[in-house]
Amino acid sequence: KWEDITMDFVVGLPHTRRQHDAIWVIVDRLTKSAHFLSIRISQSLESLAELYIGEIVRLQGVPKSIISDRDLRFTSRFWWQLQRALGTKLKMSTTFHPQTDGQSERTIQTLEDMLHACVLEWKGEWDKHVKLAKFAYNN
Repeated sequence: KWEDITMDFVVGLPHTRRQHDAIWVIVDRLTKSAHFLSIRISQSLESLAELYIGEIVRLQGVPKSIISDRDLRFTSRFWWQLQRALGTKLKMSTTFHPQTDGQSERTIQTLEDMLHACVLEWKGEWDKHVKLAKFAYNN
């Protein structure tokens, strides 16, 4: 069970045929294992909540705490109410204290390096290979 996690987004990626243009990065602070979820940056909060429940809570359990930056998605009333209902404490990192969310930043840098190394091979369909990148990162 993941107890303390960090989350952030990799944005600015080229659109794929499925209109994905970002990756939601969720990292367990203890084991450093990660989930990479292909998303549309314009995806609704309800849709992201369903993805979170289906891909994180279902597989890893409800975390005790989440550290994230102050992205509007994570500071929204909807997100706070969802996490309160699940019993998860939300913690916001700050610009001048990046160490609170350093694990996400290191994971994102590794993921970006992996994607850059393979972007020509994948010809703009990077979202088809995010699960493979997740496997490579976690093993």
